[in-house]
Amino acid sequence: MLSNEQMIGQALDRIEAGYVFPERVADIDAAIRRRLAAGEYDNLDGPALCETVTAHLQEVCPDKHLRLLWSDQPQSLDPADEDGGRAAFLALLRAENQGIRRVEHLDGNVGLIDVRRIAYADEGAAAIGAAMQLVALSTALILDLRACSGGTPEGAAMWCSYFFRDDQVHLNDFYERSTGATRQFWTTAHLPAPRYTDRPVHVLTSAVTFSGGEDVAYTLQAHGRAVVVGETTRGGAHPTARHPVTEHILVTVPTARTINSVTGTNWEGVGVLPDVPVPADQALDTALKAISGG
Repeated sequence: MLSNEQMIGQALDRIEAGYVFPERVADIDAAIRRRLAAGEYDNLDGPALCETVTAHLQEVCPDKHLRLLWSDQPQSLDPADEDGGRAAFLALLRAENQGIRRVEHLDGNVGLIDVRRIAYADEGAAAIGAAMQLVALSTALILDLRACSGGTPEGAAMWCSYFFRDDQVHLNDFYERSTGATRQFWTTAHLPAPRYTDRPVHVLTSAVTFSGGEDVAYTLQAHGRAVVVGETTRGGAHPTARHPVTEHILVTVPTARTINSVTGTNWEGVGVLPDVPVPADQALDTALKAISGG
């Protein structure tokens, strides 16, 4: 069984090897090892250790994706299973209708799609298309991301693609530290449902909205394609790898960064700022009033 010192050491090694901002690694390492030497982690159990180390990591480097996570379910420690994060997320998406909680037709011919997770573009395409098909004839659309906890950049690009006329819109870029390459994300050429253009779109956000959900909100806002209504989001913009340290502790390491094609930056640490700031529980009514002209 690993000691807390050994677990933290392994986590720091993963951060050093993969963090997207290598120039910050020395400060992160020094700050955590200083606390380790002072005995601050000696008597902490798994969940408390993860919570405490995460707070200290983000104190020296305020990156919402840089953290230790406790998992009640044992994780494989086999290096060959390191794509287990994808497998587990795929399973979760399949159990949760590819992240689509509900689709409604509201009074005034307003469509509403409640999205809780952003699915992979390949597996999620049919479900996303089915939702967009159901709102295809509406005169306005509300995309509710208030409870969206994250997802995939490919899926975010697919969701955004529905709101542009063709495949000629450059959405954003992802720089990956491991390869030094920059991957471009453009609107998708072929979609399984009609595009939703020339009609108003309101995106609802909350302080819970995170990661992939923020990607959709930020991208549509930056391109002038949606009005964001609600609260400032959590502020996590970096694609992240998960590495098991023990069967129950994982370290999440941001390995890439998003660069929006309009703003040249992203929402990391600041969140997506709403165009119409209101408490999250008032966002739907506020959007409906704006749509109806009330």
